[in-house]
Amino acid sequence: MSPPHRVNPQPISLSPRQPKDPTTTKMARSNFSVLTILSVILLLPVLSLSFSPDSPSDRRLLVLFDDLSLKSSHSIFFNSLKSRGFDLDFKLADDPKLALQRYGQYLYDGLILFSPSIERFGGALDLAAVLDFVDSGHDLFIAADSSASDLIKSVATECGVDFDEDPSALVIDHRSYAVVGTEGDHTLIAADDFIESDVLLGENKIEAPVLFKGIAHSLNAANNLVLKVLSASPAAYSANPSSKLSSPPSLTGSSISLVSVVQARNNARIMITGSLDLFSNRFFRSSVQKAGSPKKYDKSGNEQFVAELSKWVFHERGHLKAVNLRHNKAGETDEPAMYRIKDDLDFSVEIYEWSGKSWEPYVANDVQVQFYMMSPYVLKTLSNDKKGLYHTSFKVPDVYGVFQFKVEYNRLGYTSLLLSKQIPVRPFKHNEYERFITAAFPYYGASFTMMAGFFIFSFVYLYHK
Repeated sequence: MSPPHRVNPQPISLSPRQPKDPTTTKMARSNFSVLTILSVILLLPVLSLSFSPDSPSDRRLLVLFDDLSLKSSHSIFFNSLKSRGFDLDFKLADDPKLALQRYGQYLYDGLILFSPSIERFGGALDLAAVLDFVDSGHDLFIAADSSASDLIKSVATECGVDFDEDPSALVIDHRSYAVVGTEGDHTLIAADDFIESDVLLGENKIEAPVLFKGIAHSLNAANNLVLKVLSASPAAYSANPSSKLSSPPSLTGSSISLVSVVQARNNARIMITGSLDLFSNRFFRSSVQKAGSPKKYDKSGNEQFVAELSKWVFHERGHLKAVNLRHNKAGETDEPAMYRIKDDLDFSVEIYEWSGKSWEPYVANDVQVQFYMMSPYVLKTLSNDKKGLYHTSFKVPDVYGVFQFKVEYNRLGYTSLLLSKQIPVRPFKHNEYERFITAAFPYYGASFTMMAGFFIFSFVYLYHK
């Protein structure tokens, strides 16, 4: 062991401290200001790529691996995202410099977890950070496999999905397995039980089955925001393929979900699957033939399925925005400060959908407006002009108070819309009533009848002997 290096002590000066040169101080302050400005300028391009309601697709995605070889074995999927304008940042899940935000601003708009075996994230990333990321309206992609760690399972559980607790269990199906490439254990599934939704999976039907090899998960019954996009067949079950069943499997049949999605109340979107191979180049290029079917496909439906579903997850489809909420009295154009009971009014709002490149008019016949005070007094379905404008007319109810125009729109696969605008409603002023009110005619009659009766009674009483 070498002796420690000794540092010769410097003599300590007892003389008074000399004042600093003003020129040196100004230069130091100037250098600090320049460094601060440069730091902000370097950070601006990162922050400018963050999610914008006006351009939902210009986004940065953080991809976390537990093995960097996945970058090449799943390159088709990543190249598809890049071709659609996404900026991908690849990192190992245990990178000590991992961080989702800096200076209070999120650096990424989506997180792809292709690291099923990771026990602990690196840097400032942990379970709470991932959940805060989603709670802030950002999107999440989770792909697990038989090596899924407790950390990944915990993230999925918080999102409303429960993976099979048996670490050795895989999805087995003796009826819907893939004939090509099967090893006899029937764990390579040819799944074709898709959700019927054009907004989730696109308008073009997926003809070929999707190859799946991985673990099963079920949906939390208490979470009504989770949807099964790809379900297992009624003959499927989750068990260890290398051992005999000693007890009935906990997950069976169509209760097994192969791919699930979540749209949170803040419109953040999550995709969860138990197969990392689902996104692999090998499965994308593989031919497929479902057991019991004579038809063989030259290419599986994986690439189309993953591409269409990722468009939905990353808001390239099904993303709505509402603008220009207007209301006015019938025949006028200016918005009043308040309405009077029984006024006729016009209401309109514009709704658009992001197509991946631009905002297009959203056309639907189920958008409604409520005229609301504690409960809806008026509920009207809005008409549309096929150009994004929704409108209707109605009469203000004969109730005064503080009302709201409220539009609550929730449709499968679309971002939810919640718009409200407050407006007071006053009663008639005393000089605004009609001179004679029809409803008061019985009271008018009673008054004149009483006067006539009194006159007759007086006449009879005075002149009758």
